[in-house]
Amino acid sequence: MKDHTPELLESFVSREEIFNGVIVHLVRDTVTLPNGKHATRETILHNGAVAIVPLFEDGTVLMEYQYRYPLSRVIYEIPAGKLDSPAEDTRAAALRELREETGYTARRLTSLGYYIPSPAILGERIEMFLAEELERGEASPDDDEFLCLERRPLSELCEEILSGRIEDGKTQAALLKTLLLKRGFPQ
Repeated sequence: MKDHTPELLESFVSREEIFNGVIVHLVRDTVTLPNGKHATRETILHNGAVAIVPLFEDGTVLMEYQYRYPLSRVIYEIPAGKLDSPAEDTRAAALRELREETGYTARRLTSLGYYIPSPAILGERIEMFLAEELERGEASPDDDEFLCLERRPLSELCEEILSGRIEDGKTQAALLKTLLLKRGFPQ
């Protein structure tokens, strides 16, 4: 694969802060394009996040139903959560989110790589993890977090992805990567 970085690189010129909220930080940057002209880039800055596939020995995955306000409906997804800061260790954050949302802890945690949800406008990078050797404990979700949990076979979940019933991108990527990994596909 050829490295196209030098010929495609944009360089930062200046930044205007538009909004800095609890989760969303919106900025308008001026950049210099590879041809020397200037352009505007409106970007949502984000600390990053983690997403976890809690896989049990019997091949089932612990999934969540959660209401997502921007969509005005409940969606089906794997446990996930944002980093407290951009410098937070993603493995520690994954273990924290798994415990808080599901009550489970994992003795084995494997990175499945990163998922970038919307690179044209959003700076969020989500590191996906496979959590195995699970031990049950007590969940402690955030005060504004309401979840219903359900265990389902990994193969059924992947069928639901292919049929369009699981729409969440991070969930699709993490479950399909888990299936490939478990079927012996090299990581």
